[in-house]
Amino acid sequence: MTNNRSKLKITFNAPAILTFALACVVVQVLNVLTHGESNRVLFSTYRSSLINPLTWVRCVTHVLGHADWGHLLNNMMLLLVLGPMLEEKYGTKKVAFVMLATAVATAVVNMIFFPNVALLGASGIVFAMVLLSSITSTDGHTIPLTFILVAVLYIGQQVYEGLFVADNISQMGHIVGGLVGTALGFVMSRGQMSRYQR
Repeated sequence: MTNNRSKLKITFNAPAILTFALACVVVQVLNVLTHGESNRVLFSTYRSSLINPLTWVRCVTHVLGHADWGHLLNNMMLLLVLGPMLEEKYGTKKVAFVMLATAVATAVVNMIFFPNVALLGASGIVFAMVLLSSITSTDGHTIPLTFILVAVLYIGQQVYEGLFVADNISQMGHIVGGLVGTALGFVMSRGQMSRYQR
């Protein structure tokens, strides 16, 4: 007698998101083992000589570093909620590109405007995904009301906190991430709509 019940299987459903999350955990373990030295050298971005190859490496790798486990877990919770949905909709390559573009954009802005600040963490990527997820569909002639509300609430909060709240959180990284997610979200949504309309 055969068992017709299908077996449950665990799937690696979001390769870009899961690989990124795993890399962040490995980097945090390394950070603990090196007493913060690995974050300083490889996993945070700050203004340094443009002829130093590590300056350019850190423009990408700073999103993997986190100040502590709490910082990491807060980012990973939102990333793991939003990321798989976006990866299913847009595909692994496009989501990976959003993450890469956000990393580079936040690093460049930080180096130009905040030369004495070391930036690290995936918060910019999380904000990019928050704004990207609010753009569910657009035909090039409409803007979803949900996107407007999310943009006003999230970016407005970051501007307020940047001006009036003294903390160690980079509102700039959040805002730049949100802007990257918004821009790429409209570009990718428009591309998907044109594909379906053919």
